[in-house]
Amino acid sequence: MQSARLDSQELTDLPIWLADHRDLMHLSVYDNALTTLPDWLWSLTELRTLNVAANRLMRLSDKIGALQQLRMLDLGHNRIMALPEALGALPALTDFLYLSDNQLERLPLSLTKLTTLRYLNISDNQLRTLPDDLGQMTSLIELRAYRNPLAALPDSIGELVRLRELHFDHTLLTGLPESLGKLGDLRVLSLRGCRLASVPASIGALCQLRHLDLRGNGLATLPDEIAALPRLEKLDLRWNSQLTRLPSWIEAVETRGCVVYV
Repeated sequence: MQSARLDSQELTDLPIWLADHRDLMHLSVYDNALTTLPDWLWSLTELRTLNVAANRLMRLSDKIGALQQLRMLDLGHNRIMALPEALGALPALTDFLYLSDNQLERLPLSLTKLTTLRYLNISDNQLRTLPDDLGQMTSLIELRAYRNPLAALPDSIGELVRLRELHFDHTLLTGLPESLGKLGDLRVLSLRGCRLASVPASIGALCQLRHLDLRGNGLATLPDEIAALPRLEKLDLRWNSQLTRLPSWIEAVETRGCVVYV
């Protein structure tokens, strides 16, 4: 047996018969009532995908490092407060890592060693900072970190040159690093409901940007460089009460086919 799906069965423990299937590659126990994961789970070293989302887990064993073939891991919608450093020792974790809707206050420093990971979701936690060397995760295509009390972003975010989507909605960001302008492949930049007082001029270097969401911030002015974004299709400026005068370039942007919400 290579796959087992035991979703929504009100399980409080994983069935022991799973331990006999050392060839198991895909396991999903989504939406149960698990509070812990048994030690024998980490002996299933052929696992490629593991979905334990929507349970009641409070911790993750450092023995997860034994799952050297794991490509996809979903820990979302649990009660996890901290993650083991062993999480960064999963060299095959390339497809996605979902950590959303937990109670994380920090990320393990080892997380940045996941240099082949493409999708990371850390939304709906209690994160106040991101690792300084976040830029080492150079394969990231999409990063979602909305609804966290983040006050600043590390400068190294500019090294994530493969990023196509970046979501920091409903955080406490008051500014953005100039290095953001290095993300030349970025398509979506969503910053709705933050505390931004300004946007760096380097945003004009995001030559692939399609959607820019700046709703509900504290912006009083906008950099003229936004007008130079050649592929911009949607610009949302609603609910910026201090933006009392729109830039003169708005009409030119609309003429090029960009939909502007004010």
